[in-house]
Amino acid sequence: MTLPESSTSSVPSAEPLNTAEPSSEKRTRQTIVDQADVWVIKVGSRALTTPESQLDLKQIENLSNQLVDLVERGKQVMLVSSGAVASGVGRLGLPGRPRDLATVQAVAAVGQAYLIQVYEECLTHRGHHAGQVLLTASDLDDRVRYLNVRNTLHSLHKLGAIPIINENDTVAVDELKTTFGDNDRLAAMVAGLFAKSILVILSDVRGLYDRDPVDPNAQVIHTISKVDSTVEDLVRDRKTGVSKGGMASKLSAAKFVTGSGQGVIIAWGREQRVLPRLAAGELLGSLFLPQDKMFTPKQRWIGFSAQCLGTIFIDAGASKAMLDQGKSLLPIGIREVKGDFEKGDPVSICNIEGLELARGQSNYSAADARKISGCRSDRIEEILGVCTYEEVVHRDNLVLVRGRG
Repeated sequence: MTLPESSTSSVPSAEPLNTAEPSSEKRTRQTIVDQADVWVIKVGSRALTTPESQLDLKQIENLSNQLVDLVERGKQVMLVSSGAVASGVGRLGLPGRPRDLATVQAVAAVGQAYLIQVYEECLTHRGHHAGQVLLTASDLDDRVRYLNVRNTLHSLHKLGAIPIINENDTVAVDELKTTFGDNDRLAAMVAGLFAKSILVILSDVRGLYDRDPVDPNAQVIHTISKVDSTVEDLVRDRKTGVSKGGMASKLSAAKFVTGSGQGVIIAWGREQRVLPRLAAGELLGSLFLPQDKMFTPKQRWIGFSAQCLGTIFIDAGASKAMLDQGKSLLPIGIREVKGDFEKGDPVSICNIEGLELARGQSNYSAADARKISGCRSDRIEEILGVCTYEEVVHRDNLVLVRGRG
């Protein structure tokens, strides 16, 4: 089933999982996977661990074999792998995941060593090596380091090694703005390093469902034309408006990867030989179609790669103008400013309920934005002594992270 690109009605029913594969969807999928030279595969902890939160060694062996199968098809392959903390918990014999940050990071250090060891053992059986790549958000936030990461990943491929990428959990912390937030985001940023790539997210669900997955009639949507509000509403609680579960981060990743002209597939990580079957164009999981490049490199950096240094909360009128009319953010719509940012820094723009709507580069520092919040633009000079810009965030430097309509 294909979800229409624009839809204001309820989402139509998906094709049952056991029906014949529609030829048009299969042809589209085959074209997209064939055109991708680089496969970035993200696998979550639940797809790598047992119910007892131990590493599932057989599953890692299966996954490693599939990675090599893709390499033998001529693809450049890299794996963004979760599981370091779960690995450490098992190696250290702990009863569960620690609660305090320092202990979690220490456990991740132990677990990462064992995790890469397991990948190395599995891959060497097929004539390849595992190349450990640990990143923090600042590695992809800085342009020079961004290029160095890409060059290193290319070089690993030339040497016959498969990069095993993870966030450097031992040093990455929210307070230092060095964390990606989750590995879906990290994988999307890695996919963005390459021109002809596809992002495959191996999850504990079979894809995006047309309704709450607990509904026995829920069906996987095999093809999604565009990540818009219709799609985002599928994972948003109807009463609270808050996104539910890990699928929300996957949709965010899919939005920015597809907006850069690349495809994304979300599939069940424990599906038998899932990667070779996807490479053969089989209708497994949900494919998010690449868009005509909606985001410039600068917009992609603002909306996805850059670390926001503050938050601006806006009222309903400003939200509507920004989302529905593509308007800039004016000071009159601002209700609260948090953080300590300077002119030109990236900021998160949220509604008064705290739902993130957009990201952008601020024309004013946090201190000045607070002074002019709630005021008309013609009063900026009166308040600050100078009016450099009428907009706090101009629409050219603003990227929506929530779909319109």
